[in-house]
Parts: sequence; structure tokens; C-alpha cells
Amino acid sequence: MKRFLLGFFAIPTLLASAAVSAQPEYVTIEMEIDVAKPATEVWAMAGGYCDISEWLGIDCELTFGDGDMGSVRALAGGRIVEIMVAQTELSYGYTQPAQEGAFYNLYHGFMEARPVSATSSKLYYTLVLDVSNLADQAAKDADIARRRATFERALGAIRDLAEK
Repeated sequence: MKRFLLGFFAIPTLLASAAVSAQPEYVTIEMEIDVAKPATEVWAMAGGYCDISEWLGIDCELTFGDGDMGSVRALAGGRIVEIMVAQTELSYGYTQPAQEGAFYNLYHGFMEARPVSATSSKLYYTLVLDVSNLADQAAKDADIARRRATFERALGAIRDLAEK
């Protein structure tokens, strides 16, 4: 009976571990852009947790909190959920929670406006995620390129809005 119970409890553990990659492959995608406005002005215009709708062109709804630490935003009609896990005066970081039965890629994003001078700043956007679920290096490279292009366009949109 003991062996049966041990075997019985081992099956869910094995199944759960099959959904998680045995060899995660984390990538970091770092992006930046110069902005001819002070960092505080840029952040005031683009640093709200749902301001993403203005510069990424995606709908955003706060489903928990008021845009500060621990707030949850739902993007694209709720298909994407992100929780703010870090915040400073000119930055925030977020993560996407694990979804039952789906591959968890440990997705994290971080955006910051950093002063360069009294009249200029740099915007930084960094993504960290696990691409080990993708079929081969070509698929990984394509996913990284797609994400980079999306967020570089977003940084350009923020710059354009700020410099108006």
C-alpha cells in the first residue's frame, strides 16, 4: 500500500514537471532611446501603469489597485495579465503570473526614465523571459526580434508623444 501511495503521488509531480522546461533558457532584451525632454516630464506622460494604452496601442484596465505596487493590469481584453512588482519615482517593473496548464516563461518587464541632463533623458525597457519552450534557435530568434520590434516601436511612440 505504501508503494502504491508513493507511486500515486509521484504521477502528478511528474506531470507537473513535464509542463516546465527542464533546461530554462532565459534571455534579456535591453532597449533604450534618447528623449529630448526631462525624465520627470517623460515619466509624468508615460509612466502611469495603464499609460501603456497610449504608447503601445493596447487596451488596459486596472483590475486591482490604483497603479502602484501590487496593482494588476489586464491588457488586450484580459488576455495578458501583469502585476507591478517594482516601482520607483521614474520606473516600474512587472511580471506575468503563471497560468495553470500553460508553459511559464517567467516574463518580466522593466521600464525606466533616466535623467541625462536638465533637458534630456533616456528611456530604458528591459524584458526577461524563458524561450526554452520554442522549437529551435530560429524560433527563439524570431520571438526575440518580434518582442524587440514591438517595444522599440513603443519607446519611439513615447519619445514622439513627449517631444510634441
